[in-house]
This record gives sequence, C-alpha cells and structure tokens, in this order.
Amino acid sequence: MSIDSLIILIYVLVLASYLGFELIAKVPPTLHTPLMSGSNAISGITIVGALLACNELGYTTLSKWMGMIALILATINVVGGYAVTDRMLKMFKK
Repeated sequence: MSIDSLIILIYVLVLASYLGFELIAKVPPTLHTPLMSGSNAISGITIVGALLACNELGYTTLSKWMGMIALILATINVVGGYAVTDRMLKMFKK
C-alpha cells in the first residue's frame, strides 16, 4: 500500500467520523432508539465483512485479528440493539 493510498484512507476515515458525529448529534432523543434498531442491519453487514476478513485466503495476521475484533464488536452492537428495540416495543404494550 502506497503512502498516497494511506492518506486517502485516513482522509475518508476522518471525514466519515466527523459526518457521523454531526448527524447523530442532531437526532432528537425520541428518534434515537428507532434509528438504532434500524442500524442493526448495517452491523449485520459489518459481521459479514468481518467474517470475510477472518478467513484463510491470504490475508495477513493483523487483518485476521482486526476482523475478529470487528466481529466481536459488531455482534455486541447487534445484540444490544435488539435488546433496546425489544425494551422499546414493550413500552407500547399494556
């Protein structure tokens, strides 16, 4: 990987982090939980990508470990999101 590619990747990471923070900061608290439950699909896609990064097809040891960490964190996010969604839906039952 060349230094130019690394600089572009770092630029995309910083820009995406800033945009994500600004978008989430402007969401009202009443909409935060429904949006969180909707983001479980995105975490499901992250799980698939992490599984691909953990495989044995010529990836380096570092990428396998990073894939495993991503898999664990995305799984925690999905389970937590479903737990919050379930709790939210129970609030509407009598």
